Amino acid sequence: MGSTEGLYANVQAASERCDIGETSAVTEFHQALPQYAPTPLVPLPELAKEIGIRAVYVKDESNRFGLPSFKVLGASWGCFRAIVHHLGLSLASSLPKVSAEAVTGGLSLVAATEGNHGRAVAFMARLLKIPARVHVPCSMDVSTRNLIAGEGACVVISQGDYDQAVHEAFRQAKELPGALFIQDTAFEGYTDVPAWIVQGYSTMLKEIEEQLSLLGEKADLMITPVGVGSLAHAVVQHCKSREKPVSVATVEPDSAPCLFMSLQAGKPVNVKTSSTIMDGMNCGTVSTTAWPDLHRLVDFSITVSSHESHEAVEFLSQNQIFAGPCGGASLAALRRLSTHVAASSSLSKNSVFVLLSTEGSRKYSLPYDVR
Repeated sequence: MGSTEGLYANVQAASERCDIGETSAVTEFHQALPQYAPTPLVPLPELAKEIGIRAVYVKDESNRFGLPSFKVLGASWGCFRAIVHHLGLSLASSLPKVSAEAVTGGLSLVAATEGNHGRAVAFMARLLKIPARVHVPCSMDVSTRNLIAGEGACVVISQGDYDQAVHEAFRQAKELPGALFIQDTAFEGYTDVPAWIVQGYSTMLKEIEEQLSLLGEKADLMITPVGVGSLAHAVVQHCKSREKPVSVATVEPDSAPCLFMSLQAGKPVNVKTSSTIMDGMNCGTVSTTAWPDLHRLVDFSITVSSHESHEAVEFLSQNQIFAGPCGGASLAALRRLSTHVAASSSLSKNSVFVLLSTEGSRKYSLPYDVR
């Protein structure tokens, strides 16, 4: 194991494996939701040629159920599982039945968010015809708050950062009758829902595998953005359970490197975050349930600047992939990875890389160094 500036490499991860349970019920649930369709897997042949590998593909999550992010995959399954568990219903229950029972039972949903998770929870609450309250950091852009409110949620502005918003939402969910806390980060005493949310992301990873198979391809490395680590947890579980394991690289803002710093320390580390255009990744604490697998299974951890993310967004736009800064982060990480000797063994003329572009295009303040 070792690190250079902005890149951590775990050579032991290449020999590690992971067993995951059956996730067909998750996929069937998503396929039954209105507007389900696999999101595109877009080739970038010129980028692959530039880097010197066979293929680069971008999983474009700019439109998932009409929302501009993959987050709804986890939030929808997490909400569904939490409600059927609370009401004692069967997992085979239809969405209309779950909705009717939730309304009769006076249930509501509570969450905290940096943006897309809260909007996804609000979307599910609207679909289920129940109220939602979403707590947001005081630094959140007004336009993002309005998008969450536009799904019908009551937006509660925290007095602090994302971690503070999580604590406030958790406390409120305990106080409100019928309120269920739907959060994608785990902590002591709260692990079930985050685990269900991680399961929800398996649909996207199955889609990628099927889309590559139709092209006669298999991934050699997948790059995933990291906030609290729930998506990355799903990615390492999937990638390290394949017959031919797939290497995993994670990417974070250099102003919010909670996983990067934790991997360097060999234990979970809370970091103080600062401003970044990668709002959905501006998290200071790794999810407790994600940490053990991330510690063991992540091959590379990379940090990138807002400037690098912005440049990646511009490049993707030129190639008709309209991503936000969190989506651009994966491309920024690939460029960083391709220049490091530590990653040279993962780069060959036959390599196939998949970048997860996790959000659609959105407005953001340009980094100072590109204004």
